[in-house]
Amino acid sequence: MNFSEKLKEIRKKEGISQEQLAERIGVTRQAITKWETGKGLPDVENMAIIAEIFKTSIDELLRDSVTKAVPATFVYTSETIYDIDCEKHFDINIGSAAAIMLSSGDDEKLHVKLSSETLENIGSMFKIKLDDKKNKLDVICLNKNKLSRFEAEESLTVEIILPNKYSDHCEIEASVKLLTISNLHLNRLEYDGDAEQVLISDSSGSLEFTGKTDYEITVDKIMGRLDINQWKAKTIVHIMEENIVNVVNKGRKCGVYYVKDGKVVECDKVDDSGNEISVSGVFSEVVVDLVR
Repeated sequence: MNFSEKLKEIRKKEGISQEQLAERIGVTRQAITKWETGKGLPDVENMAIIAEIFKTSIDELLRDSVTKAVPATFVYTSETIYDIDCEKHFDINIGSAAAIMLSSGDDEKLHVKLSSETLENIGSMFKIKLDDKKNKLDVICLNKNKLSRFEAEESLTVEIILPNKYSDHCEIEASVKLLTISNLHLNRLEYDGDAEQVLISDSSGSLEFTGKTDYEITVDKIMGRLDINQWKAKTIVHIMEENIVNVVNKGRKCGVYYVKDGKVVECDKVDDSGNEISVSGVFSEVVVDLVR
């Protein structure tokens, strides 16, 4: 069950109308309709309010949304499946897409599934090229029809499932509107490129984001390290207040700020778990938004 279905179900179960829920959150009824029909997601503040109203967590609300392979509305798909028999360093170049959904799988295969609501000939428009080099596998999504970046970011969704048994290090180069990382467990993930919104849930390891554009990252809990390496850009990290970890500023002229309820606050929490947010790069800014 994805977020839209879950919201609709729990709202009805509690006997709350769309109008009543909209009033309690402080949005319009049309916004509730949009969320319940899968045409959008609430921002993290509204998500936190919804979680509080229904006595649940953001992670629980989003869990199935970010792990679901392909929304039901996607009618055109093309999947590449490749057997993996040893530990691999995955180097993946997707190019432009509306969304990438990344997770770990239980079988010993790499799955790359392309999906779209509008691209009827998606299987011939894009080709997944694989180059297996002993302990490294290069994966390239070739845009055979030279679809523009705008068209790709409006119509193409890519699901990548890495074999949990043989995944240690993965590099991804892409430009997307939405990146979801769920149930991903490996030593290191390096993401290089654009992503307007990043959702991370139930994942562990070192996750590094490198880019020259802004990121907005929502994470349930950091299990390992979240590395942010940017040039003249800003990243907002939304995280539940009780899950905040140490933030280490290794950048050159980079700023780190904590925000709570829209106001800059001091944060002196010391976390000895070893989990942390690491900031590097030049002239960048990281805002840690503490969500209750």
